[in-house]
Amino acid sequence: MAETAEVVMIGGGIVGASVAYHLAEGGCTDVLVLEREAHLGRGSTGKSMGGVRAQFSTEINIRLSLYALDFFARFEQATGCPPGYRPQGYLFVATREKHMEYLRANFQLQRACGVKTVELLSPAEVLHRMPHLRSDDVLGGSFGSADGFVDPHSVMGGFMQRATEKGVHLWKGAEVTGILKDANGIAGVETRRGTVSTRKVVNAAGPWAAQVAALAGVDLPVQPLRRMLVPTEPFPLIAREAPMTIDMATGFHFRPEGLGVLLAWNDPEETPGFKTQFDPAFIEKILTRAVDRVPCFESLEVNPKRAWAGLYEMTPDHYPILGPVPEVPGFYLANGFSGHGVMHSPATGKVMSDLILRGHTDLIDATALNLARFAEGRMIHESAVL
Repeated sequence: MAETAEVVMIGGGIVGASVAYHLAEGGCTDVLVLEREAHLGRGSTGKSMGGVRAQFSTEINIRLSLYALDFFARFEQATGCPPGYRPQGYLFVATREKHMEYLRANFQLQRACGVKTVELLSPAEVLHRMPHLRSDDVLGGSFGSADGFVDPHSVMGGFMQRATEKGVHLWKGAEVTGILKDANGIAGVETRRGTVSTRKVVNAAGPWAAQVAALAGVDLPVQPLRRMLVPTEPFPLIAREAPMTIDMATGFHFRPEGLGVLLAWNDPEETPGFKTQFDPAFIEKILTRAVDRVPCFESLEVNPKRAWAGLYEMTPDHYPILGPVPEVPGFYLANGFSGHGVMHSPATGKVMSDLILRGHTDLIDATALNLARFAEGRMIHESAVL
């Protein structure tokens, strides 16, 4: 007899794990999570920088972040697992007046949305928080004390462990090969481990979301985009308690990692595709920007073998696609987080479980994030993308 489940989750990364957890907390435990790999977190989750912040420029992202930051603060109490949440702050550094105006406008919106932990900084206050910055052109900045970082693998594991304790099932090595439909919509899922009958499927397949959606006959505008991260050898000049620091002029950012520093930068020349190999030429590009903003980084030592590449799952407006697909009843999307999947995973799980179990959510206006917005010309503009 074929397996059955009330809800089938395609993808066992941090988003799929959070949706499964929130469904179980909402009383729906007849859930089967399908993970194509032999271990969880081999997709984008395990390669993430793990940053979390409330400093965004739109209400919808701020609300997603507020839920997430509150959840991370009580994550161990909720799941039994520590998330590695370190609220060391995000420090945005402005060297152009247009960036200061942007931070001031964001600050007003963040305050209006209930963010109490962000402050605007003078040049002296910026340098007090990160003394090693080149200071001749710093005009000011902003700092969010609840912002910081989590351990993505620990968060994913905590969500999944608690979900399975409540009765959710997990199949590993279960790549999805087909999605079955009938006159009423979704009818089941075919996998390499067998067929599952279900009326509800959640696409949480990360960078592979478009291929999964295509199995259901849905055209999903999600593309993989390589992002590379460079950890340094031990570097004692940057304090272990230092914040994530962002040079707004170039997008270069860094934070402490182990005894060294983790360097990140979004190369504008990168093109979409499933490129998961680290390009050694990236090191010179990122170090040039690093030394320009933090002169003492001239003595940084980097081992290219320790650097890595992961995949962002990009949508045309850098916002996720959440919710049901009316044309395919029972098919739900939780895709396209554009680098914010780890950060917004708690809120995504809450929104998706609300939509699946109740048909609506109070956390955000979910219609703003539906798939139809692209055809209807309702794209959202978020400029605070790292």
